[in-house]
Amino acid sequence: MAKSFYHFLLRFRNHVGKDPITNFANDVYHDHSFPKMSSCYDELSRYLEMNGDYLPSMSVFDEAWELYIQLEKEKG
Repeated sequence: MAKSFYHFLLRFRNHVGKDPITNFANDVYHDHSFPKMSSCYDELSRYLEMNGDYLPSMSVFDEAWELYIQLEKEKG
């Protein structure tokens, strides 16, 4: 079974991170309403568009999503 996007993103969480994906991961970790079990791009992007005030641009999500998809493909 594929790891949820949330659990994938946690690998980038860091208390002193300065890059956009690390900041995104830190913010998602503190967002208690984030759909933690989802692996659905549409569900996650809709959620972030409506509730992701912490996300400076959806391009950060798109970049993280591409990394997620790439890793899932490599896992087979």
